Amino acid sequence: MTRLVVVGGGRMGHALLGGLLRSGWAAPGELGVVEPLASVRSGLVKRYPGVVVSETGLAAESAVLAVKPADARAGCRTVSDSGCRRAISIMAGVKIAQLETWLGRDVAVLRAMPNTPAVLGAGASALAGGTSVTESDFTWAEEVLSSLGVVARLPEYQLDAVTGLSGSGPAYVFLLAEALVDAGVNEGLDREVSRLLAVQTLLGSARLLAETGDSPETLRAAVTSPGGTTAAGLRVLEAHGFRSSVLEAVAAAADRSREISRTE
Repeated sequence: MTRLVVVGGGRMGHALLGGLLRSGWAAPGELGVVEPLASVRSGLVKRYPGVVVSETGLAAESAVLAVKPADARAGCRTVSDSGCRRAISIMAGVKIAQLETWLGRDVAVLRAMPNTPAVLGAGASALAGGTSVTESDFTWAEEVLSSLGVVARLPEYQLDAVTGLSGSGPAYVFLLAEALVDAGVNEGLDREVSRLLAVQTLLGSARLLAETGDSPETLRAAVTSPGGTTAAGLRVLEAHGFRSSVLEAVAAAADRSREISRTE
């Protein structure tokens, strides 16, 4: 019997398989993936030799649902047919109560919200558990999701806020990167040079946050000399509502996530 089967071989399914193998959580022969598209299966076979790739279900101890929300019910049927006793869903907008109805009372259901940097093992995931989930199930799920990056355990009602923050957050960062590159070009820099400097600035700043343990406020203050160049730039950002725009963007994305959850 396969140790874990990933139902759905798309981008996040790829990320999960790669992360589990890279971290040593499982050997290739202990993992399986169910994917209906022949072209995607072919790519999976080439990229992950030894992993069991199937068009239909596989007998497995546990599963990760990584299909589109529109395919949620069919994906749950595949998990049920596999004989799994626990499953993590990484589908947006499909609530635990609905998943428990489709999967049946014998399956412990967890729901996670990872983001796109997970494809590099640098993701951020939130994890919530259903009615029959035990501490052992949580520990197992956290081990699986840790192959994608950091994991935070939260109640399900907070997953919409997570969607607005870390789920949509990469897009906000990419928009900032676009703006920084364009700003450099406007100041006379070559576009490739501007891109190189902007990307490294974002990467280095993120590492300072992650590795020093200092707060964003402390690090910002360290760069901002009174009356200096950075202070001049920050005054413009604050005058144009930079901080409030970020707050409103996260709130809008979280609200949209709530709307989608209600209609799924």
